[in-house]
Amino acid sequence: MILSVINPVRLNRSTRLGRLASVGVVAAITVDNAIAAASLDIHIVRGTTGQDAVGLLATGAAIYATNVIAFGIWYWELDRGGPFNRANGIRPHPDFLFPQMTEPHLAAPDWEPLFVDYLYVSLTNVFAFSPTDTMPLSRWAKSLMASQSVIALSTTALVVARAVNILK
Repeated sequence: MILSVINPVRLNRSTRLGRLASVGVVAAITVDNAIAAASLDIHIVRGTTGQDAVGLLATGAAIYATNVIAFGIWYWELDRGGPFNRANGIRPHPDFLFPQMTEPHLAAPDWEPLFVDYLYVSLTNVFAFSPTDTMPLSRWAKSLMASQSVIALSTTALVVARAVNILK
């Protein structure tokens, strides 16, 4: 609601309230998803998840997908101070090093990462449990990527193991 009032058609100006609202929403989603992952993990370890493999896999997939999207948003919101600061060149030192930054001849001269680039970083991080082509440079980026990997690994390992056990 706050973001719609600040920029009703398109996000085209940065405001402190908008920034706080964006970060607050993604923080709430991340915390809720981490709690859901931990709760699912605890129920699997205790053996109280029931015998529904399809439901278990669906729950695990929802947590996994939310993990990818939420952390993609984190990376997009925080790299070099967020999308507005990146576009205006306010913080020159990147928190993520994309291949286009080290090999400029492979990209357009005015290339800069968009949300889809951060979503890709998030997706490859949960599949590989480590950075792939885009390296985290700052401590916060490394910490977030590690947290994302822990959530993905624990949930994936336990959900798959339990589902296989149920299906025998």
